Amino acid sequence: MSKAEIIVQRIASLRQWMTERHLDAYIFPSTDPHSGEYVPDHWKAREWISGFNGSAGTIVVTLNRAALWTDSRYWLAAEEQTQGTSIEVVRCGRNQVTAEDVAAWLAQAQGEPAEGVMTLGCNAWTMPSDYAEDLAAALSRRGWQLKGSIHFKAQLNGAAMDVEINNDDPESALWTERPPLPNSLIEIQPLEYAGVPAADKLNAIRSSLADADSILITQLDEIAWTLNLRGQDVHCTPVFVSYLVVQPTDAVLYVNASQLTPEVEAYLQELKVMVRPYEDIARDLYSGAIDDSLGLQYDPSVTNMALRMAARQDGDSRFFYEYPSPVPSLRAVKNEAEIAGYRRAMLRDGVAMVKFLRWLKPAVEQGGVTEVGVDQKLTALRAEQDGFRDISFDTIAGYGPHAAVVHYEATPETDIPLEPKGLLLLDSGAQYQDGTTDITRTIALGPLTEQERRDYTLVLKGHIRLATAVFPEGTSGTQLDVLARYAMWQDHKNFGHGTGHGVGSYLSVHEGPHQFRMNWMPAPLKAGMTITIEPGIYIAGSHGARTENTMLIVEDGDRPTNEYGRWLRLEPLTLCPIDTTPIVRELMAADEIEYLNKYHARVREVLLPLLADEEDRAWLIQATKSF
Repeated sequence: MSKAEIIVQRIASLRQWMTERHLDAYIFPSTDPHSGEYVPDHWKAREWISGFNGSAGTIVVTLNRAALWTDSRYWLAAEEQTQGTSIEVVRCGRNQVTAEDVAAWLAQAQGEPAEGVMTLGCNAWTMPSDYAEDLAAALSRRGWQLKGSIHFKAQLNGAAMDVEINNDDPESALWTERPPLPNSLIEIQPLEYAGVPAADKLNAIRSSLADADSILITQLDEIAWTLNLRGQDVHCTPVFVSYLVVQPTDAVLYVNASQLTPEVEAYLQELKVMVRPYEDIARDLYSGAIDDSLGLQYDPSVTNMALRMAARQDGDSRFFYEYPSPVPSLRAVKNEAEIAGYRRAMLRDGVAMVKFLRWLKPAVEQGGVTEVGVDQKLTALRAEQDGFRDISFDTIAGYGPHAAVVHYEATPETDIPLEPKGLLLLDSGAQYQDGTTDITRTIALGPLTEQERRDYTLVLKGHIRLATAVFPEGTSGTQLDVLARYAMWQDHKNFGHGTGHGVGSYLSVHEGPHQFRMNWMPAPLKAGMTITIEPGIYIAGSHGARTENTMLIVEDGDRPTNEYGRWLRLEPLTLCPIDTTPIVRELMAADEIEYLNKYHARVREVLLPLLADEEDRAWLIQATKSF
């Protein structure tokens, strides 16, 4: 049975399940109960029902139609992966479909209800509560309602309350080979890498609460950062499945106890962090077992609908406050130990990249190198470096037309051989215990077309123009984003993804709240933040180009302060040559060439002493010579 036939069969089973429960439609977002970017296999229900494996997308299934929304990174991939399934791919300009999009499509697909109410079902555990509210309101205006698949029933037994929680979702009922919950051992991130004790972080979180005296933290990377703990429950991200409630003098960690070593148990006890079973969080919220006498704060954008239903039960006299989590802002500015860790990690990553790039072109000329082989070779070279723990995301190795698929991931079905011509777009990164890396290089494997060279140069110009920016503290990434796009805009080209994102310290490779992005992102840029610069141009069916470095925001050394405030600039953390062979020199400004030459001189200066192999050294000297 083909993959498409399997998906068709699953959708048919879902429709039967929906009919039995009087549901007119069902929605599958991309999220898990923790609103994570990278979702454990146990919660990949959208991929299970649609076959689409991109990180962003939403599918809605009615009794006779199905639609999948995804953003520009995945338009081509989604259309390929859903071919033959009758799923309609809706090209969305954002990485999350809006509630209005869903409601409008349902109204168009099903028509306005003539009588009664039509019902859209969802798994309350994987639906963020603020999105659920928006969706319910948008549906209500069109005669629909949203029904979450969780039900509570409480019964008082003397002084105790027994709470029964009933879940009724298609994943549990129909997904016969559903992977189990992850269960990796949790480890302590040493203070020499974390920089700040967990006790100090807990107190900083407490001090940030305005109205409540307790806070529910649901995002896994926020919990790992707060407690200086790491795990391996999520692909490419060193976190563990859990919830954390921070109270005035102690905290409660909801986690599978089998994941705790004796060392971690003792560590948590010293921090006054109690441990409760992971599955008890909703029961404790519903019954009031969590100490929140002055109120409980939670972030509705990342707290799932089920927990909100449990906390804010009808007739509840307790106080609940909805505010953005304070953790991203506390975490965004890196401390000295974290910055030192990034610098060490980037050195080792640079060595691996040099070894890889020196190997690449001769290997391609000999033949037999494929996209998957590129991924395997680079990962193996990184694994040789001290402190390597994992890759930081699935490697994007797109050759030729595949490079135009923004987040392309080679599979055995799509893998193609590399030839000594055209461009290879290679976006990759690693998790080292002292730092996380993220780098993109586009490499000329041989002769190029004039269009390939021009697009490559426009991307490089955008990267350099933003990399050389000097700006006042408090500037947002949106205010600077145009610098990376200006040159390509003059050629009537653009890209649909963000230009840059924060990078975690042995945590998620994508961190907020700050970004470089066209749409308004108000988070101010501050010294000590990490952020990437990664503009790109993608020509469907032909080629793609992207150049990315991870940067550190620092004070501008020439004139850090004056009557206008504090001035900042961007310092490259990534250390790896940028291919100069595709550059159209006459398109480059003099200061752009100067920046490139200075960057290469720095790369050569710091990496050359770390290379023992004479061929690696010779290659680096040649790759970083003045342009």
